Amino acid sequence: MVLKAEDGVVPDDLTPEEKQELENIRRRKQELLEDIQRLKDEIAEVTTEIENLGSTEERKNMQRNKQVAMGRKKFNMDPKKGIQFLIENDLLKNTCEDIAQFLYKGEGLNKTAIGDYLGERDDLNLQVLHAFVELHEFTDLNLVQALRQFLWSFRLPGEAQKIDRMMESFAQRYCRCNPGVFQSTDTCYVLSFAIIMLNTSLHNPNVKDKPGVDRFISMNRGINDGGDLPEDLLRNLYESIRNEPFKIPEDDGNDLTHTFFNPDREGWLLKLGGGRVKTWKRRWFILTDNCLYYFEYTTDKEPRGIIPLENLSIREVDDSKKPNCFELFIPDNKDQVIKACKTEADGRVVEGNHTFYRISAPTTEEKDEWINSIKAAISRDPFYEMLAARKKKVSSTKRQ
Repeated sequence: MVLKAEDGVVPDDLTPEEKQELENIRRRKQELLEDIQRLKDEIAEVTTEIENLGSTEERKNMQRNKQVAMGRKKFNMDPKKGIQFLIENDLLKNTCEDIAQFLYKGEGLNKTAIGDYLGERDDLNLQVLHAFVELHEFTDLNLVQALRQFLWSFRLPGEAQKIDRMMESFAQRYCRCNPGVFQSTDTCYVLSFAIIMLNTSLHNPNVKDKPGVDRFISMNRGINDGGDLPEDLLRNLYESIRNEPFKIPEDDGNDLTHTFFNPDREGWLLKLGGGRVKTWKRRWFILTDNCLYYFEYTTDKEPRGIIPLENLSIREVDDSKKPNCFELFIPDNKDQVIKACKTEADGRVVEGNHTFYRISAPTTEEKDEWINSIKAAISRDPFYEMLAARKKKVSSTKRQ
C-alpha cells in the first residue's frame, strides 16, 4: 500500500522520521517555486517600468525638441520674445552666459535676428553682447582674420548706435587677445571700419573708384593714438581683403544677403495695405541702396515688396487707427502711382498700386529715426559719421 501526495507517490514503508523529512522537502520545494514566481513577477514589473520610463523620456525629449524649435522660430520673428519663451519653458537659463552660448552656436537662428538682439542697449542685451564677444578667440589672428570670424557669427544691424556698440566690443576683445598690436581700442575700432569699407569699395560692382593700397595707407595715417601704423601691417590687411572679400552670413540661402549687408536701418513696422480693404500688416523693413524693402519674416528668401525712394518725399501724418505714422509720397502729384513692386501669394511679381505708403512705427522715437534715416538714405552712410568722430578722437591724442 502506498500513500498519495500532491507532489507524487509516497512509499508506505517509510518510517515516521522519513515521512517528515519528505514532507519538509515538499514544503521547501513549494516555497522555492513561490519564490521563483515572485522573482518572475518582480522582473516583469521592473521591465514594464523601464519600458514605460523609456517611452516617457522619449516623449519628453520629443516635446522638448518641439519647444526648442518653436523658440527658435519665435526668436527669428522677435528675438526678445523668443529668448523669453525659451527661458520660461526651462529651455535656456536666464543668464547672459547661457544666452550668449545659444546665440554663438546659432543652430536654426536667423543671423539678422542675432545681430538685432546683440545690438540692443538694454542692460541684459549689453551683458549678452559682452559674453558673446568673449566666446570668440582672436589670439594670434590679424585684424582681417578676426573680423572674418566675428562678422560671420551674425549680421551687423543698420542702426549706427548698434554698430558702434558691437564694434567697440569687438575692438576691446581683439586688443585683449593681442596686446601690443595697437596703442588703443580706438585704433582697432577705426581700422576695423576702414577694412569693412575697403571690402565694400573693392568688391561692390557699383563702386567705380577702387582705392589702391597707397590710398588705404594714407587714409589710416595718424590713427594709432596720433601716430602711424606700420605700412607692412596695412599692406597685408589690404591684400587679404583684395584677394578674398568677407563672406557674408546668409540666412536660409537668401540670395539677396549681399544687398542687405550693413543696411542703413532695419526693423519691424506696420504697413497699410493698398487694396480695397485697408488692413495693417506687420513687415520687416530694410533700408539700403536708396530702396526700402519689406519682408513678411526675417527668414524670407526674397522681399514681399521693394519701394525705390528716388523722387519720393516723406512726411509725418496723423492716423486715427495707428500712432507714430509717416508716409512716402510723390510731391506735387498725389494721384500718381509710386513705382514699386510686390510679390503676390502665388509668387508673381507685380507693380504696386500705392499712391502713397503709410507706415506706423512702434514708438515716437523709432518713427523719428526712420524718417531721418529715409531722408538721409540717398546721401549719407552711417559709417562715416561714426568713423569721423572716432578719428577725431584718436588724432586729438597726438596734440595733448
